Amino acid sequence: MSIFTAVLIAFVLDIVLGDPEWMPHPVVLMGKVISKLSERFRNKKPPTPEGERRAGLYLAIVVPLLTALVTGGLCFLAYKVHILLFLALETIWCWQCLAGKGLRDAAEDVFGALIYGDLDGARQAVSKLVGRDTEALSEEGVTKAAIESVAENSSDGVLAPLFYMLIGGAPLAMVYKSINTMDSMVGYHNEEFEHFGRAAARLDDAANWIPARIAGWLWILAAGMTKDCSRSEARRIWKRDRNKTESPNAGQTEAPCAGALGVQLGGPAPYFGALVDKPFLGDDRREVEPEDIRLAVKCQVKTAYLALVFGLLLRLLLLILFSAL
Repeated sequence: MSIFTAVLIAFVLDIVLGDPEWMPHPVVLMGKVISKLSERFRNKKPPTPEGERRAGLYLAIVVPLLTALVTGGLCFLAYKVHILLFLALETIWCWQCLAGKGLRDAAEDVFGALIYGDLDGARQAVSKLVGRDTEALSEEGVTKAAIESVAENSSDGVLAPLFYMLIGGAPLAMVYKSINTMDSMVGYHNEEFEHFGRAAARLDDAANWIPARIAGWLWILAAGMTKDCSRSEARRIWKRDRNKTESPNAGQTEAPCAGALGVQLGGPAPYFGALVDKPFLGDDRREVEPEDIRLAVKCQVKTAYLALVFGLLLRLLLLILFSAL
């Protein structure tokens, strides 16, 4: 029951407090470790495509294993000292693995800037959410980028960590965060990381495969619970467009989001100075508006609550069944 309790408290803490600036965050440490290991592995291999891929493979193996050993070891030691210390550590780490409030606050910053006509401020705000170039985005481009980020990160930032912490507690959730952080640092299709980041990107795709599909189903349910959103359209667009994206997971949540809002997302977007021809998701019935960001956030919040309720109930049911055997 310790994981059940830790996850529930962590979810509440994320809703109320988010990521306090005063609290050291493990992702920062992960980023430093990934940077050091990346430099070391790349320096030991020849600067050829094969050498880069091999170095990237070493990184993709070492980072999750190192994270599992450290977090699992510390949880084990905490448990040996006292169950309350173990519960506290589990709770704090589970809390830090969730990014729901941070995602909502960042989206709200974009919305606020757009409402007040501050396009430059909106571009700067959305740059904290997306990996694309934002300096020249139009108001429509900024709005689309924010909505797409809310949709995609509803899985990466909330549902996927929940999924893994309900299975293996904080250590497994931390392993997921290390994979996700590694992908965000090196998993790019550009000259610097095309070969080196390949293993990290594929590992992240694998880690998100099941959570992204669960998130897609929950988006459809959430759309039916949200005013001015359509469950039937979310389901229709999800069925039609979910596999259009290059990423095997991004479309699973972006497609039902587009359907729920009745807008078209995706399309060409600037990355690293080049225009990338991304597929369109949804039907072009109307132009996106800043208020659509808030609608997307409302759906995202409901998917998070649904994920928590279904996840805890399923875990509780399994505990009851196993205890009865």
